[in-house]
Amino acid sequence: MQHLQQKKEAALARHGLKLWEYEILWRLRSAGEPYRMAPTRLAQGLGVHPATLTSRLDRLQSAGLITREHAPEDRRSLLVGLTPQGAATWAAVIDDQREAGATLLAPLAEKELGHLADLLRVVALAVEEDGPPLMPHVD
Repeated sequence: MQHLQQKKEAALARHGLKLWEYEILWRLRSAGEPYRMAPTRLAQGLGVHPATLTSRLDRLQSAGLITREHAPEDRRSLLVGLTPQGAATWAAVIDDQREAGATLLAPLAEKELGHLADLLRVVALAVEEDGPPLMPHVD
């Protein structure tokens, strides 16, 4: 497992991201179009204190990966959203992870891959009942 973690961190570093930055982009992407959500919901989903999230959002906004805008229905509320650059960065990391996954699973035969996919689908559906999708739709 340490090997997989190192590969993931290396892929993120190639895109200039830390794990927590990627997790924020992933949560926004998993919200579905238009890839926005309230900071309180984002903090809850990430399991971080709102003050911690605020400083992290500052960094991502400075990097051009997210925006913070007033909610159209309530100007007192803010929404955090992905910028086109943030969405592109997320997609590039996903492509790297897809390649790493293909390499990891290369020893499996087609039938074994089918069994693994079936088992992972059962696990994913169980987890998603209590939260957002594990894997946002990739365009």
